[in-house]
Amino acid sequence: MGNCWRSLKSEPTPSSSLNNPPTTPGTSTHNSNYVGVSTTSSSTAGRSQFSQAVSDALEETSPDGQILETPNLKEFSFADLRSATKNFKPDTLLGEGGFGKVYRGWVDEKTLAPSKSGCGMIVAIKKLNEESMQGFQEWQSEVNFLGRLSHPNLVRLLGYCWEGTELLLVYEFLQKGSLENHLFRRTPLEPLSWDIRLKIAIGAARGLAFLHSSDKHVIYRDFKASNILLDGSYNAKISDFGLAKSGPAGEESHVTTRIMGTHGYAAPEYLATGHLYVKSDVYGFGVVLLELLTGLRALDKNRPSAQLNLVDWLKPMLSHRRKLKKIMDPRMGGQYTIQAAFEAAQLTLKCLEQDPKTRASMKEVLEGLERIEARKEKPKASTSSSSTSTTLRYGQQPNYPRSPLPTRHHGTNI
Repeated sequence: MGNCWRSLKSEPTPSSSLNNPPTTPGTSTHNSNYVGVSTTSSSTAGRSQFSQAVSDALEETSPDGQILETPNLKEFSFADLRSATKNFKPDTLLGEGGFGKVYRGWVDEKTLAPSKSGCGMIVAIKKLNEESMQGFQEWQSEVNFLGRLSHPNLVRLLGYCWEGTELLLVYEFLQKGSLENHLFRRTPLEPLSWDIRLKIAIGAARGLAFLHSSDKHVIYRDFKASNILLDGSYNAKISDFGLAKSGPAGEESHVTTRIMGTHGYAAPEYLATGHLYVKSDVYGFGVVLLELLTGLRALDKNRPSAQLNLVDWLKPMLSHRRKLKKIMDPRMGGQYTIQAAFEAAQLTLKCLEQDPKTRASMKEVLEGLERIEARKEKPKASTSSSSTSTTLRYGQQPNYPRSPLPTRHHGTNI
């Protein structure tokens, strides 16, 4: 969920807002970044047809993904979701962010009708904070982008609710939570192994590559560790499409938009000019790769000022094998070869190029990660290296001081 910022620079906004929303959920806006919401009928026949479609989708998702012409989502009533969450009881709260709060709910696996706690399947229900300034736009963006996109590495949006000022979204539930929690949570979780981190990186790369390879080049715009969710097998799924944009059309290289995103992950050209490239997402992916390698936050106010920004601090060390060994997350000690780590570091550097034109594409990054995974090399036993990794307290690598307790305030608002 992370700390996001909003700019006051002008950008076309939808003709609808929370203060004056369209009278029906099917009303489309006139903004080119949004498509009309097409939903299933609330009639019995409509629900039956939708339920079968959902059942089929839950059983099998195309490994290559697909893009629907219009969203195919269930329209929930507010009463349905209130029942599914036991009236949004505090003990069903999963988390909260700028959009609002996310609750755990129970629904029938076939019909998605609300069910008793412990019966059916768990879903995640995001409820808009009515005071959110960007709430309606981000809610609509989620529906119109994620509602049309189907891929194993994108979180599945099952439906939505729109009643008066109540705006909610219903997603598949992912048991392992966010990558951010696994890397930085204060309450220790089992450390992610090298193999699991590589698996997560590959899954997230497949999701982004799918978005970028689509005909309209969807730009995700807010790639970060908190938006990567993990299922029970640590398969990565990209979530939260509230800031997603359609990419440049024709011969255009970028779209111009107000600056929105999260400090520490946003590409330099976007911050400087508001020009958003498909490869602006690649920069954010490089930041997350660096977090996976080091176990450190992209931005951490608890670190000394010279080390506040992870990329500025550690990017110069990624080209040197000896320095790289010193900045690798010690919780992975002995699980990887230095060659594999070095190749991952070189991919990270290609993602973090200042000029978007010289950055790698997500397709190239994905292929590089898959090559590393395919080797499956066993690390050589090394008494000195393993003892260094296990005896040093996390947060105290020699010559490169790191914070033992990452702050949850890893971004600042502007």
